[in-house]
Amino acid sequence: MADPTTEELQAAAPGSVDTEALSFDGSRGEQRRHLSRAQLTEAIAQLPAAPRDAGVVELLVARGRSGERELHSQAKLTVAGGMPGDRWANEDKYGPEYQLATTRSDIARLVANGQPLELHGDNLFVTLDLSTENLPEGSLVRMGEALLRVTPKAHNGCKKWVQRFGLDVMQMNMAPEFRPMHLRGIYFQVVEDGLVRVNDPVVVVQRGA
Repeated sequence: MADPTTEELQAAAPGSVDTEALSFDGSRGEQRRHLSRAQLTEAIAQLPAAPRDAGVVELLVARGRSGERELHSQAKLTVAGGMPGDRWANEDKYGPEYQLATTRSDIARLVANGQPLELHGDNLFVTLDLSTENLPEGSLVRMGEALLRVTPKAHNGCKKWVQRFGLDVMQMNMAPEFRPMHLRGIYFQVVEDGLVRVNDPVVVVQRGA
């Protein structure tokens, strides 16, 4: 039997999906670590407000084609290749607007609930407010020496994310009351090449209209 599609997962009734049965290559999560919607809602409400104008880079990750993860202490982000060694450069179905998957590190840590942060499958983990209000489409951010632009593509999660972290958090990300927060994260596209190091500043240069 085929796995449910992303659309089917988004519409599935609570408790109706056996996340352990979802199939894919790469690292898998622990079902016992999944948080319920009530737990997630309460925990997210207790998080300190993320910085709006300037934060830092906490993690730089290149994703291999079979789910491998390589953590960088520094990386040169480029217009042509995005994150060095990342699968994005070799996947034709993803265009430049999907170049750098980016997430807010405290939310990612909460959702992971003790699992490695890089299990999320993002390239950049930052301490910055990634909400639509703070970083609308087209916003420019200076990360280390690189200049990045927020793309219009939504980061919705997939069956891998559901298997690793649960159905509830994927559906929360898509819910109208949570969608503007970008619990799953956003995508950046490189505008100017530049070296980025862990602990480098992330500064909002210009907000989109």
